[in-house]
Amino acid sequence: MALTAIIEAHGGADQFKLVDLDVGEPGKGEVRIAHKAVGLNFIDVYQRTGLYPMQLPHAMGMEAAGIIEAVGEGVTHLKVGDRAAYAANPPGAYTEARVMPAAQVCPLPDGISFEEGAAMMLKGMTVEYLFHRTTPLKRGDTVLFHAAAGGVGLIACQWARSEGITLIGTAGTDEKCQLALDHGASHCINYRTQDWAKKVRELTDGKGVDAVMDAVGKDTFEGSLDSLKPLGMMISFGNASGPVPPFNLGILGPKGSLKITRPTLFTHIGDHETCQAMAKHLSDKILAGDVKINIGQRFALKDVAKAHEALEARQTTGSTILEV
Repeated sequence: MALTAIIEAHGGADQFKLVDLDVGEPGKGEVRIAHKAVGLNFIDVYQRTGLYPMQLPHAMGMEAAGIIEAVGEGVTHLKVGDRAAYAANPPGAYTEARVMPAAQVCPLPDGISFEEGAAMMLKGMTVEYLFHRTTPLKRGDTVLFHAAAGGVGLIACQWARSEGITLIGTAGTDEKCQLALDHGASHCINYRTQDWAKKVRELTDGKGVDAVMDAVGKDTFEGSLDSLKPLGMMISFGNASGPVPPFNLGILGPKGSLKITRPTLFTHIGDHETCQAMAKHLSDKILAGDVKINIGQRFALKDVAKAHEALEARQTTGSTILEV
C-alpha cells in the first residue's frame, strides 16, 4: 500500500484527499518505482482546478524521482535498483510508490540527488525544448522570459547564460528580479512597478526580442506580442494568469509577420528516444555545473494542499517538492 494524494472533484486545494492505494506489479512496458521525492508544477494546479479536466477520482502529480523496484516485460533501459526520475503522463506522482509506463522514466545519474531529480524533470525538459526544439535560437539572440524567478524560469536563466543567449526576465518583486539576475538573466523587469513591454523595447534599442517564452498567459499575451521583433516567435506554454482569450490571427501580420506556437512537453517526450535524449541533455547541463536546481520550498506529502496554496499565491521561488 502507498499513501497517495487524490482528488474526487475539481476545485480548490481543499479537494485533496489522502488514501492508501495498492501498488501492484508492473505489466508489459511498465515499472514500479518507490519515490524518494516528488515535484510540484503549475500543470498540477490546472488539473486540480479543472482547467485541464481529468476523469475523476484520480491521483495527482506529474514528476518524481526514486528507485526502480520492479520491471515489466520488454523494459530494457531500466533495471531493479536503478535510480530514476520522470515527468510523464498519467498523473499520479503524489504517492509513495506507483506502477507506471516505463518509456518516459529516465535513469538518474549518481551526481544528481533525488530531490534535484524530482524538481528538475518537467521544468528542465521544458526549458530544453524551449531553447532547442521550438524555434532556432543561437548565441547572441535575445529572449523574453516571464516568471523568471519561478522553477522553470531559474533553469531558463542559467540555460540561456550557458548558451550565450541574452535573457530578459520579468518577475513580481525586486527580490525575485534579483534572484533571476543571480541565476543568469541579463536583465529582469519588475512588472508591478514598470511598463515591462516598453522596457523590453528600450533594452533592445527598439528592435524587440527574437522569442518570447510565456507561461503566464492572459495577462502578458498582448505585451508579449508587442515585444517581438519582425518574424519573432511567440511561445505560449502556460496559463498561470488564465487562458489566452481568442484573438484575431490577422494581427500577427502588421505586428511584423510574427509566429506563434502553443507547445507542450508531453508532445515532445511522447517518443521514447526523444524523451531519453532530452533528459540526458538536461542531466549533462546539471553535471557540468551549467544549471543548478533551486529548491525553494519543501512540504511533506501529507501537506500537499498547503503546497498548492503557496504555489497559487505566487509565494514560491524556484522549485517546490514533496518529501516522501
